[in-house]
Amino acid sequence: MYSDDDMLMLSGIQHFRFCPRQWALIHIDQQWQDNGLTAEGQILHKRVNDPFYRQKCGDYISLRSVNIASHELGLYGITDVVELHPTDDKENSITHPKYPGLWHPYPVEYKHGHPKKDREDEVQLAAQAMCLEEKHGIKISWGAFFYAEIRQRVDLHIGDDLRSIVKKCSEEMHEIFKTGIIPPASPSKKCNKCSLHDICLPELYEKLEVTSYLNKYLYEETS
Repeated sequence: MYSDDDMLMLSGIQHFRFCPRQWALIHIDQQWQDNGLTAEGQILHKRVNDPFYRQKCGDYISLRSVNIASHELGLYGITDVVELHPTDDKENSITHPKYPGLWHPYPVEYKHGHPKKDREDEVQLAAQAMCLEEKHGIKISWGAFFYAEIRQRVDLHIGDDLRSIVKKCSEEMHEIFKTGIIPPASPSKKCNKCSLHDICLPELYEKLEVTSYLNKYLYEETS
């Protein structure tokens, strides 16, 4: 169990899964730089991040910006949306002071893009579910994403394999954070989508820019 002083931001687990070096540059070195993708994400989240929003939507309740934490994982954060669905399962339910009955939490994360293959979105949503489980002493097996690019909701089963990835990521995050050492760069195709690429690999991208300039203006004129 981690102490309050050891807690790390839950949102960082998505960065860590994408690239440990990116996560360390942001959360240890305090580096940040926006690009088109991050700007789109910020605009989307401004629409859903309202901690005072409480609404009964048909059979379920929609809560926004719910504070969550797990001392087992050593992570804390704020959810986009937690839906409360009616249930008869007394062991895996909570109550709400405004709405009578039993409710089962269902975390929903809003993303501006589309489903990804490397599970970085999935570990973030699973970590949220695990925080809610620890808070309420219940089991949460499902969550969902809403992807703005495809305007589609995608359900996610939060199974043992995904939980193991979350635990492994959180452990490695804490280990790296304690050392304060930024992991070495490992250039790949992912770097093209990273807003920190020129901070992370300045020499590489400076070289690429110079090469592109020479190819466009010098070599074309002499050919």
